[in-house]
Amino acid sequence: MNHVENDIKLAYIIAIGIMMIFVVFIILVVLMYNKRQLLYLKEQQLKESEHQNQLLQKELEKQRSIESERERISHDMHDDLGAGISALKLQAEFLKQRAEDEDLKTDIDELLKTSEDMNLSMREMLWSLNSGNDTLGSFIDYAKSYAQKFLKKTTIVLHIENENVIAETTITTEQRRNLFLCLKEALNNAYKHSRSDRLTLSFIQQEKEFMMKISDNGIGIDPGKPEGNGLRNMKRRMQEQNGHCEVTTEDGTHLFFRIEL
Repeated sequence: MNHVENDIKLAYIIAIGIMMIFVVFIILVVLMYNKRQLLYLKEQQLKESEHQNQLLQKELEKQRSIESERERISHDMHDDLGAGISALKLQAEFLKQRAEDEDLKTDIDELLKTSEDMNLSMREMLWSLNSGNDTLGSFIDYAKSYAQKFLKKTTIVLHIENENVIAETTITTEQRRNLFLCLKEALNNAYKHSRSDRLTLSFIQQEKEFMMKISDNGIGIDPGKPEGNGLRNMKRRMQEQNGHCEVTTEDGTHLFFRIEL
């Protein structure tokens, strides 16, 4: 009887040992599987990261290529076109000194004015092409300078306001150029149509939003008249930059241009 009980106990012990070995084996298999899965996931993440880095590198190279081409065009325009305009202006001034006919002098004056306008347009284009100006500080400085020069010979008094603007904030070349063209159109409209004697140019930054506001104290816009090409163009330019253009006419004309930075 004792011999049978000992055999049964031994059988239980052997069975329990086998079960424990089996459980340990299962645990080791699960751990190895999980380890393999983790290694696989890490390899996939590493491959994805390398792929993203390659895409980013290609995009950076593309941007550098675009900036390099802009710089080349900018230098060529400055050297070639700028020199040509200067030579044309000098020749026209020389001809004016020799001319005796008043009608001819008037024509030469028109030629000089055209060459000056061309020179100004070229400088604006060079400024817009230079990626080194892609900051709010650069844009605001240039916008102020342009507005002051434009209104200098008019009866309109210019006031400039800045609110929470961080000069180093990046702005894209396209945003900068379109905001400037909107400013030119707004100033031209104020000069021609507003009958105002005061204009306020405001620059406001709120975290990732930048707003340029142009307000005059003139006669405003007649709501009964159809929207002009200038206003349509300004709205279109802002829409192309995922921005917004708003116009109000209470106590003058107030233009708001908003963009996301």
